[in-house]
Amino acid sequence: MPTTGLTAAPARTTSDRAAGTFIGVYSAVLYTVLLTAPVIGGALTAQFALTPGQLGGLFSLELGAFSLATLPAYLWLGRIDPRTATYCCTAVFIAGNVVSGLLDSFPLLVAVRVITSLAAGSITIVLLSLSARTSNPGRAFGIFVVSQLAMGALILAVFPVVFAGAPVAAVYWTMAALGVLCLPVVRLLRGGLTAQEPTSRRTPGVRFALGLAGIFLFYVALSGVWTFMAGISSAAGTDLSDTSVVLSVATAAGIGSALIATLIGDSPRRRTYLLSGYAALTASIALLLGGPGLIRFAVAAVVFKFAWTFLLPNLLTALAAVSRGTQVMNSANLMIGGGFAIGPYLAGLLVGTTSGYTAMLCVSLAAVLLSTACAAVISKS
Repeated sequence: MPTTGLTAAPARTTSDRAAGTFIGVYSAVLYTVLLTAPVIGGALTAQFALTPGQLGGLFSLELGAFSLATLPAYLWLGRIDPRTATYCCTAVFIAGNVVSGLLDSFPLLVAVRVITSLAAGSITIVLLSLSARTSNPGRAFGIFVVSQLAMGALILAVFPVVFAGAPVAAVYWTMAALGVLCLPVVRLLRGGLTAQEPTSRRTPGVRFALGLAGIFLFYVALSGVWTFMAGISSAAGTDLSDTSVVLSVATAAGIGSALIATLIGDSPRRRTYLLSGYAALTASIALLLGGPGLIRFAVAAVVFKFAWTFLLPNLLTALAAVSRGTQVMNSANLMIGGGFAIGPYLAGLLVGTTSGYTAMLCVSLAAVLLSTACAAVISKS
């Protein structure tokens, strides 16, 4: 009997090249929500007469909303077509930035920034989920990281010059324009985010939990240490200008290591790369103990940033290999946001209560070692 019209059409999937383009473009633009904070802080303070607490509260709420987009995503991820979700959230991102530039009420600005960050965070979940479903997740996660780092370097180099003396609206409207430029790549998405696996497959509970714990501890440690890098250097008597140069070099090293991770991609040696990265990260934090001089501080900072951005794609790939369930990367995003939020707060608390950096660095070392143990378990074949 003829079968014309009865054979199911093959499921549409996004090619790796299309996925890489989509991930690279969007991850670079979305993270301007967070990366422009140092650039627009002064302009916001001047325009709205903000106290340091109000300014810090605004950025904390933006970061929190970016991460808490994970919670509603547990309901819609896998049920709504990713193209539709991305178009809708990009429209909110664009509109939110346009409106932000028009407001003269600080409470209204806070509300709009929270909504804008929720939209940006929602698209980030699509990026992470898509990365895990490519044929080479390590390369996709590398693109995700290196795009952010490159945009961050560009923002810190260009924005203070271009927007010097400009109203904060100029920055917000620039972000809106960048959002518009992202729209053409949405058409590269094909199919949903659950097409590559049967729905009956379950996420292995213990290994998945350990993977999430490893990511959380990793971010608690690195965000706490990086927040106080300049303070550690200054406490040891290093000049601020020398510290700035070292941190700039470290940032460049971070971009380089993320590029290396991207070129390597998924590899049978992933476990070796992962544990080597953790060893380097542990050594760099240990070097910061005891009030390091300029040379030791420079080595520690460069190794720290290099290890951080080399580790992250490999760590996310290891978690994705445990299971490609719909909510794996969504849950990972929650751990990343939680670690980012708790790390600086915990580090600041330890520094303030002990009047030094030793306790904070020791707690960070312990967190890294625990994260290493978690990574060793989930990456074991």
